[in-house]
Amino acid sequence: MERTLRVVRHWGAPAAAAIFFVLWCVGEAGRMGPWPGLPYWAGTAPLLMTTAAIALAGWKPLVSLSFSAALLLGQLVYLIPPMAPNHWAIYLGSSFALAFTMWTGSKRQRIWAAAANVLFVAVMTFMMISWRYGYGVGWFIPLYFGDAFALKNYGGQLFSMLLVIAAACGTLGILVALYEDRRNLSKAQAMTQASLKETEIELVVEQERTRIARDLHDVLAHSLAVIAAQADGARYLSQNQPKAVLDALENIAGSARHALVDAQRVIEGVRDDGMVAPQPRLTDVPSLIERMRQGSLDIQRTESGAPVDLGAGQQLAVFRIVQECLTNALKHGGRGSLVRLHLDWSGPGLTLHAASALPVSDPLGGAGTGDNAERVGRGIAGMRERAHLAGGWLTAGPDGEQFRVTAFIPYGARSSTALVDEVFVENGENASEAAVGALEAGHRG
Repeated sequence: MERTLRVVRHWGAPAAAAIFFVLWCVGEAGRMGPWPGLPYWAGTAPLLMTTAAIALAGWKPLVSLSFSAALLLGQLVYLIPPMAPNHWAIYLGSSFALAFTMWTGSKRQRIWAAAANVLFVAVMTFMMISWRYGYGVGWFIPLYFGDAFALKNYGGQLFSMLLVIAAACGTLGILVALYEDRRNLSKAQAMTQASLKETEIELVVEQERTRIARDLHDVLAHSLAVIAAQADGARYLSQNQPKAVLDALENIAGSARHALVDAQRVIEGVRDDGMVAPQPRLTDVPSLIERMRQGSLDIQRTESGAPVDLGAGQQLAVFRIVQECLTNALKHGGRGSLVRLHLDWSGPGLTLHAASALPVSDPLGGAGTGDNAERVGRGIAGMRERAHLAGGWLTAGPDGEQFRVTAFIPYGARSSTALVDEVFVENGENASEAAVGALEAGHRG
């Protein structure tokens, strides 16, 4: 229906003009020839000018009015022949043009068209009754007492009839315009209601995320603080233990404190004043590697190509992927595991390669079984999600006796999730995203 209205709105006036012209030519074939004493074109001028007025009413309302006004003025000064008894209905074309103007025109154009058509009707009434022009056009008995007497007796009737026809056409145009406006308003209202419903759902989800964030903060903050305190206490109470034990306790305490800071960063990413807490960047990778080396990982880091500035979200994704790779290597490979980390800047984006030894218990070509497989699956899914949010991709899996992770982060990516930079910059890596991402990653893993 809406498409039909658009087509009629655009092509309705020219189509109506063509129909008006064809029907008139068929109905009056052979009876609109040359006018005595005037050029041949003068006999068909009223029909042609009225047809033009109808055709232009939907596009150029003022030009359409000018054609109707030119027709009446030309007849008043005898440049165009007045209407014969069988030609008077050509005047109705101005009413048809009024309908399209009232439909498609602006408020000012409608006012001008309505006022002009009242004047047109008055002029038409005069010329159809006056003995100088139409002389009653075959409707009224000729009166030989002058125009004033004829207009007094018949003018009101003819003026009222023509005005009613014009008003009916104009009202029809206004009704169609109101129908269009109502459809547009209904559509806008439906879109607004849908938007409000989505906003309400998002608000409920955000409230639930906030609640989850608070719960995570309470659990993680307390647990990590206890781990750090217990490790420090055990280290101070075990001075006579071997150095390896003391180093392990120190690493446990340090890792717990770093994890506590990171957890608070994630969960309380946005402070009460709306300022965003700083997020990890590429410059934090060396310190991460150094901490993991203290945890007895043998990390060999290399780079090739010239480094390129990445967006904040992309840098955060790279940091978290490296962090996950090193954590998995320590968790599955144990102390002393060798991890090769290479950053390749020579392509259209940053290519990250990480390789570590497979756990002895895992068969070659597999990813482990049981709970370990589930945990690995979650970590890999999380890394893939971060790479995808940064506009790139990530692959991970066994390769011979090693487990390889390859991630690609394009420079200046603007994919369907390319707003990740703005999300991280404006909102931080808040707990709501972390909680939902973890749940989704766990489901996919």
